[in-house]
Amino acid sequence: MGTVDVADKDITARLAEKKPKVVFVLGGPGSGKGTQCANIVEHFHYTHLSAGDLLRAEIKSGSENGTMIQNMIKEGKIVPSEVTIKLLQKAMLESGNDKFLIDGFPRNEENRAAFEAVTKIEPEFVLVFNCPEEEMEKRLLSRNQGREDDNIETIRKRFKVFLESSLPVIEYYKAKGKVREIDAAKPVGEVFEAVKVIFTPEAEKVKESWFTLSMIES
Repeated sequence: MGTVDVADKDITARLAEKKPKVVFVLGGPGSGKGTQCANIVEHFHYTHLSAGDLLRAEIKSGSENGTMIQNMIKEGKIVPSEVTIKLLQKAMLESGNDKFLIDGFPRNEENRAAFEAVTKIEPEFVLVFNCPEEEMEKRLLSRNQGREDDNIETIRKRFKVFLESSLPVIEYYKAKGKVREIDAAKPVGEVFEAVKVIFTPEAEKVKESWFTLSMIES
């Protein structure tokens, strides 16, 4: 057990040296956060890490850890926060980047507390995609990806779980002035315009407004 602890501490220390910039991305099923994460990656050069994708990849790898995760999911148990956090840490460390979008995590207050305690990293901010339930239902039902969980009852259940578990996380970061909310019911292009305003560094915004002003004056 000692060696595992040392390895974990080593990962945490090496990651702290990297001083990564982390943005948590939260939004209900069908809020379009996946599409917007792809846009942010392309325009602002972040690395997109999905907690769900990392867990699925670990299962697929056939590792001992992957088997343990698979068994827990089969038994209907929740994968411990530490397991997901270790996968996120490993992915961040292996990436050549120092800017990360962490998508679909933290799912609840326990995830959040564990992430900060284990990694010693606080997010720069939390990007929240707000979308009315009816709009998300409409999107999920029409996207026809062959997902068996895209039926009305399951969608409503997923939405309810998202609201109940994510709200305390959003409220916690709101109290710290770290929540950036986006109206995700608008068309994709308009949503990304709002996202761009959040991700564009202040210096660039000043430069852009000065340029616009000088163009008007000339």
